[in-house]
Amino acid sequence: MEPKKNPKANVGRNSSLYFAIGLALMLFLTNYAINFKTYDKSDIDIGMVSMDEELEEDIPLTEQIQTPPPPPPPPAAPEVIEIVEDEEEVEETVIESTEVDQETEIVEVEEIEVDEVEEDIDVPFSVIENVPIFPGCEKGNNQAKRDCMSKKISQFVNKKFNTELASDLGLSGRQRINVIFKIDKTGSITGIRARAPHPGLEKEAARVIGLLPKMKPGKQRGKPVNVPYSLPIIFQVQD
Repeated sequence: MEPKKNPKANVGRNSSLYFAIGLALMLFLTNYAINFKTYDKSDIDIGMVSMDEELEEDIPLTEQIQTPPPPPPPPAAPEVIEIVEDEEEVEETVIESTEVDQETEIVEVEEIEVDEVEEDIDVPFSVIENVPIFPGCEKGNNQAKRDCMSKKISQFVNKKFNTELASDLGLSGRQRINVIFKIDKTGSITGIRARAPHPGLEKEAARVIGLLPKMKPGKQRGKPVNVPYSLPIIFQVQD
């Protein structure tokens, strides 16, 4: 005869539920055991906080120097009052009127002569009406006198200029000197300026130009004027 089974006595009926509850309980206990901490009483006893009394610092008082007040201004000098007696007559200044009427005589003014002041006018050599005349160039028209003057000055410079000076100064090759001067209203040579590769050549060029003879001055509108003149001096240094 088979024994009868009681359904309420079946232990394996709710085994999965019991397993889940037990697993949750074990996880809770494990987490609590891991995070559990203990502290010593000596470590957490912070004791009494003692505060020292605040130190009061004595700030020395600085002495303030008082500036003495400025001295009072000197008393004003009393005005001198001049007392005029009643009997003394005081002259009064009479201002005469400058207005004129029809009866006033008109003073005739004599003619005023104005002295003409001669100005130093520079007229270029290429456009002057009457060129300066070099000695020996008196014949011919204005252009012939101009050509004759240029030729005479070039011959004079070539004759007087010391070309061996360039070798003594250590120069070689082709040398060029630009010279500018004026023939003034009296025909004299003035304002000599020279530019060269060496100061020695400039000095020599000025010396030679200063030896030019006195000329007849150039004229513009019939009056003597200053005539600037430029002259290039070119020569080859012999090696």
